[in-house]
Parts: sequence; C-alpha cells; structure tokens
Amino acid sequence: MKVDYRNQALKILPWVCAKCGREFAGKKLRELTVHHKDHNYMNNPPDGSNWELLCIYCHDNEHSRSLEAEWQNTQVSDIEKGPTATHSPFSDLKKMLGGTGDHNKKK
Repeated sequence: MKVDYRNQALKILPWVCAKCGREFAGKKLRELTVHHKDHNYMNNPPDGSNWELLCIYCHDNEHSRSLEAEWQNTQVSDIEKGPTATHSPFSDLKKMLGGTGDHNKKK
C-alpha cells in the first residue's frame, strides 16, 4: 500500500511555505511540496512530525544547500592545505630601509 503523504500533509498542515511564508490555495497549491525534515522520504509518521510544506523554490533551495554542504565537506580545507604563499614581501623591509628600526631617535 502506497502512503500518499502529500495529501495527508495537506490535511494536517497549514497551506503556507514553512521557509518563505507564502500562502497557497487553488491552482497554486500544486507549488506546495512536502519536505522531509530528516531528508528520509521513508520516514512518514502519521502525525506529520517529519514533514514541512515548502514551495517548490524553497524546497529546491533546501536540497541544493544540503548537497552543497556535503560537497564542501569532501574538499580539503585551506587550513589543511597549508600556506599558499612562498614569499614574504616585507621580510627584509628593515634591511631595505637601511636602518635598525630606530628611526624615531634623534641624532
């Protein structure tokens, strides 16, 4: 038996996008989708506690953010890479200025 969680969600949740707050009715109701909070589409408790209604735009944004986060976690962080610069342009500045750094002392 297939559970039609969208119709069930529409019966128990207000027809408002949980992210942007837009209200939906009539033909526009088709733009309202069910988002599983734990991202597990098999987790469909009858009380709807794992669902929130999102408009198609917010739903796409929610999933693209989670995909991006997964992708970024697989990348090597800048800290792990180490320094990228091999030259320090100011390392010999004191020597180039020809002094000991005591330029404020009166002669």
